[in-house]
Amino acid sequence: MKTIHTYDTADAMSRAAANRFALLVDSCAAERSVFNVALSGGETPKRLFALLAAEPYASQINWELIHFFWGDERSVPPDDPLSNFGSAYSLLLSKVPVPPANIHRIQAELGPQEAAAGYESELRHRFRLMPGQLPRFDLVVLGLGGDGHTASLFAGTEALEETERLVVTPWIERFEAHRISLTCPVLNNAAFIMFLVSGDDKAEILKAVLECPAGQYPAQLVQPGDGELHWYIDRAAGRLLTDG
Repeated sequence: MKTIHTYDTADAMSRAAANRFALLVDSCAAERSVFNVALSGGETPKRLFALLAAEPYASQINWELIHFFWGDERSVPPDDPLSNFGSAYSLLLSKVPVPPANIHRIQAELGPQEAAAGYESELRHRFRLMPGQLPRFDLVVLGLGGDGHTASLFAGTEALEETERLVVTPWIERFEAHRISLTCPVLNNAAFIMFLVSGDDKAEILKAVLECPAGQYPAQLVQPGDGELHWYIDRAAGRLLTDG
């Protein structure tokens, strides 16, 4: 079941997402000493990263508890402007006291196949997985592409059908490049999934993803079996929704 949170502006939406991020970390801290989050690339999450790096969150959040992962990555080195890791590092991770050992980036500069294998190995080690088990993230942050993709799960790719591997390297024809992405089963095993969608240009695809029959867009495959699914949107993005 999904919950949709609508806010007047993208800034208000991002502030609400930051509040939820902080509350989730606090909740986990009360139960155990670790919080595992997978971050997203794209423009909308950048507002969230910038907010978390500023007060009051910068001093209130126990950053030492948080282990950072990524839902997907482009096949570029970490200092490339297109790097999802690079974006999160410059806006957030370089500004708060996160132990370097808590940052688990996808080493995309190694090439997609080697990077995916290394990342899957890191996940299996970090989450102490037995064969057949999936990592359970406390939080997964996702965006929504204009074509309905999320992470690097694009329509027409075999990645959508993957059920055994944790990490895939789909070839994206329109970019003429491989991407590296967590698979649907990994995303759907999360305890809390947060979609962030803002802007008038996302209105049509957001309506389609939320209101059309399932199976037409990759983002519709995100349906956690034992977790919460929350959509954080602004009025511009939600202007076409039936209940908007």
